[in-house]
Amino acid sequence: MKTLQYKSPSVKGTIKVPGDKSISHRSIMFGAIAEGTTKVTGFLKGDDCLATIDCFRKMGVQITENGDEILIEGKGFSGLKEPEEVLYTGNSGTTTRLLLGILAGRPFHSVVTGDESIAKRPMNRVTDPLREMGARIDGRDDGNLTPLSIRGGALHAFRYELPVASAQLKSALILAGLQSEEDTIIVEPQKTRDHTEKMIRHFGGNIKREGSTITVSGHQSFKAKHVQVPGDISSAAFFLTAAAVTKNSSLLLKKVGINDTRTGIIEVLKQMNADFEVTPVNHDEEPIGEISIKSSKLNACTVDGDLIPKLIDEIPIIALLATQANGKTVIKDAEELKVKETNRIDAVVEELKKLGADIEATDDGMIIQGPTQLTGAETDSRGDHRIGMMLAVASLITNGEVHIKNPECISVSYPEFFEDLESVTS
Repeated sequence: MKTLQYKSPSVKGTIKVPGDKSISHRSIMFGAIAEGTTKVTGFLKGDDCLATIDCFRKMGVQITENGDEILIEGKGFSGLKEPEEVLYTGNSGTTTRLLLGILAGRPFHSVVTGDESIAKRPMNRVTDPLREMGARIDGRDDGNLTPLSIRGGALHAFRYELPVASAQLKSALILAGLQSEEDTIIVEPQKTRDHTEKMIRHFGGNIKREGSTITVSGHQSFKAKHVQVPGDISSAAFFLTAAAVTKNSSLLLKKVGINDTRTGIIEVLKQMNADFEVTPVNHDEEPIGEISIKSSKLNACTVDGDLIPKLIDEIPIIALLATQANGKTVIKDAEELKVKETNRIDAVVEELKKLGADIEATDDGMIIQGPTQLTGAETDSRGDHRIGMMLAVASLITNGEVHIKNPECISVSYPEFFEDLESVTS
C-alpha cells in the first residue's frame, strides 16, 4: 500500500520519461532476428521489456547491457534455437502476442506462459489466424489461454481482415508473414500504431501499405541497426495531465515520441483547450518532440472512432483529465479496454468513483461529468500499471490521502515513476 497526499501542489520543471515500451519490445525482437550486433539506446528497463529480453536469451540470443546501451547479437530467424525452458512473458501482452508470431514460423517446439493476468487474457485472436497460416498451437480453452504450446514452421501466406483494431494482433501476423512462403495481406479496420512497420523498414526489410491494406513479403532477412528509443508518450500522458489539472503548473517533457499513430492524447488535450505546445526536434523514422504544458481551464469533449487506437493506453488518465473539465466527456468505441491488464472500463470507473468522480460505465467506454472535487480514499491498482499511475496523479488534486494498493505494478512500464512525480511536485 502506498499513501499519497499533496497540499496545493504545482507541477513544475523538466522531465524525461522512460523509453517507449512498444518500441523497446520491438527493438529486442528485431535485433534478435537481424544479422549482426544491434545497439539499442533509450531502452525501457521495465518488467515487461525485461521479460522480452529473457525470452530471447532462452532462445540462444546473446543480449548484454553496456551502460545505457543494450547490445543484441542477432543471427537471423534461423539463429533462434528451441528453448529448453518455458518462455515466461510476465505481465506483458505485447511480448506474449508478438512472440507467438515469431514462434509460428520457427521449426521447433516452445511453450509460452505469463502471470495470472496474462492467463486470463484472450489469445485466440492471435492463435486462430496463426493456425490458419500453418502453425500448430494448443493450450487451455482450445488455444485461447496460456500456457500455449507452439510447433512452428512451413507457414503459407494468406489474407486476413482484422476483426478488431489491434496493433498486437497486426504485429503478430506481420512477424509470421515475414517467414511465410509468399505474401501475407492484412487489412485493418482502423489504423493502429505502426512501430512494427517502421522497425521492418529501419532494419532493411520490405512492407507496403495502401489505405488499410498491408502487404508483407515472405522469407525476409534483416541487418543489424542502431535503435534510438524515444520517450514513451503513454507515460508522458500522466505528467501532461498532472500539469494541466493542477494550479500554477508549468512542465517541459523532453525527447517524447510523437509518432502520429500514438498522439491521441495530444488531440484530446487540444480538444479540451489545454495550454500546451509540441515542438518537433527530429524527423526520423520515429519522430521525437518536446512538449510544454501549463495549468489549463479544460472543456469536455468526445473521444471515439479512429482516435481510440491512438490513445487506447491513455484512456485511464484521460478519464481523470475529464473529471476536471467543464461539461460531459464521452469515451466510446473502446471495447478493447475490456481485454487489457484488467477490464479497464470497470476498473477506471470503480476506482475514480471511490475518489468521488461523477463517472458511469457504458458497454464501450464511459461518461464523465466535470469538474468535480475529488476526495481521498483507499484504492486498488488491480495490478494494472496504468490504473496505478492514474490514481497517483489523482492524489495531486484530492482532498485527503489516496491509498494505492499494489503500487509496485507501475514498474511494468515506469520503474522511476514515483521518483519523477516527486521531482516535479516538490
